[in-house]
Amino acid sequence: MQLRSAAAVAAVVLSVALLLLPNTTEAHNITKILAKYPQFSTFNHYLTETHLAAEINNRETITVCAVDNAGMAELLSKHLSIYTIKNVISLHVLLDYFGAKKLHQITNGTALAATMFQATGSAPGSTGFVNITDLKGGKVAFGPAENHGNLPATFVKAVEEIPYNISVIQISTMLPSAAAEAPTPEPSQMNITSLMSAHGCKVFAETLLSSPAEKTFDDNVDGGLTVFCPGDDAMKNFAPKFKKLTAEGKQSLLEYHGVPVYQSMDSLKSNNGVMNTLATDGSKKYDFVVQNDGNVVTLKTKIVTAKITGTLIDEQPLAIFTINKVLMPKELFKNAPADTPAPAPAPEADAPSPKGSKKKKHKAAPAADTPADSPADGPSDDVADSTADDNGTFSYSVGGPVVAGVLSMWFFFVLL
Repeated sequence: MQLRSAAAVAAVVLSVALLLLPNTTEAHNITKILAKYPQFSTFNHYLTETHLAAEINNRETITVCAVDNAGMAELLSKHLSIYTIKNVISLHVLLDYFGAKKLHQITNGTALAATMFQATGSAPGSTGFVNITDLKGGKVAFGPAENHGNLPATFVKAVEEIPYNISVIQISTMLPSAAAEAPTPEPSQMNITSLMSAHGCKVFAETLLSSPAEKTFDDNVDGGLTVFCPGDDAMKNFAPKFKKLTAEGKQSLLEYHGVPVYQSMDSLKSNNGVMNTLATDGSKKYDFVVQNDGNVVTLKTKIVTAKITGTLIDEQPLAIFTINKVLMPKELFKNAPADTPAPAPAPEADAPSPKGSKKKKHKAAPAADTPADSPADGPSDDVADSTADDNGTFSYSVGGPVVAGVLSMWFFFVLL
């Protein structure tokens, strides 16, 4: 009898614990945080305009050094392009958590913090780092590492902190940086293969350079282009399968990683559904399904599911995102074991289909001895989907905990 009572008590305790257990399905939102403070309205506006807000929301452990409207007016008086303004503001986004308490307890009184500007690869040398120094008298000063010890900005106050996820603080002035303020070419003027090579997609970029598919990508930049670039490890693992494709099949597979419209990260998160690609041509659908779970965006083919792991550029008309797997279309891998089909998205949530866009067609590569688009070997260990951890702050959610609670209560009454 005592054993039954003890088990019943344990069941109740377990149910209560599960009901109170927080989860991390809802991420922080820098736009909503700053919207509560009118003095940062200009800074907040340009976080959205430059798409930095989406990148900030997609990261954990980050510090935003906000500047008030007067400080932003000084920056805007320089009449920089929107692409250069993005570099300047990204220097104010630190890739570490610095709350007010930590700022006043910096080890050895000084720290060198990496920034989002440094993470883009656009910052030469140490120009993408910020020097933070705890000065005498309780002041904390900030300055670009390139300023050789000159610290023009000071900590004003903590705006909002969610330890140890995001810290939003105010600093007195914009951080001056010749590197960040240097003229930045527009996306349509960029060499997209060079951009990919410099940011972990070198194998894909080199493969693209040796294919007629490169011209298809270049021809579509001005009209809008989104590229999903597999990382180097993914491409190296896929190399044996790629070699078995025909010349036309290789070209189609590469073009399958491009979409002939501009899709920002925010758009991918909100407009889930079927998406056509540069390889889509009549009866050859070459499409995949975009689906998001919070901040995690996946691309689902009939063969494999890939996850977006990073952003190389997200500036209209060009977006380039890194993915953790090579996308495998059913047109080329008909005999491969398929994943469980993704549920059909609701009509109102469908992404705008690129089918009607003015995609510039590719010229087919010379046919090989084998039939065009002949199926290659199916995937082996790369078919299994990887489950990504959710980012964000604590939020209350029903579902699993409630079910567990109901089952525990049922167990309690059974024991009685």
